[in-house]
Amino acid sequence: MPIYRTKVTWLGGNTGSLECGNGTRMDFSAPPILHGKHGVMTPEDGFVASLNMCVHMVFLWIAERMKIELLSYECEAEGTVQDRLDRTSVFTKLILRPRIVAKMTTEEKVRQAMQLARKFSLVAESIRPEVVIEPEITVER
Repeated sequence: MPIYRTKVTWLGGNTGSLECGNGTRMDFSAPPILHGKHGVMTPEDGFVASLNMCVHMVFLWIAERMKIELLSYECEAEGTVQDRLDRTSVFTKLILRPRIVAKMTTEEKVRQAMQLARKFSLVAESIRPEVVIEPEITVER
């Protein structure tokens, strides 16, 4: 069973440094609306990005096995946060909007690959909020 590790170090104020087990390092901050820095990763960005990246990687894996000739893949992701009465917040919905261009296949086959990517995404299966995928698929001949 894989284990993923990260290390966070406080840099002062509302900023820190993240070191991932694979060697990636980056600074992060609270969101600017919570007195954080602009232009660096936030935990909220990272949460939404982790879903987007995971579904993307699984889709590539499945598309390869389904012999889908992929020309391009780009996906915007959006996370909706609800503020609760007790002054806490929670993500309630995450929407992925992949734009997929493929050739020598069918839209239905690409749609099936995306559905499987959602099903087999570790991150999508590990979070509570609703995950919606709204693909825009173009098949070229």
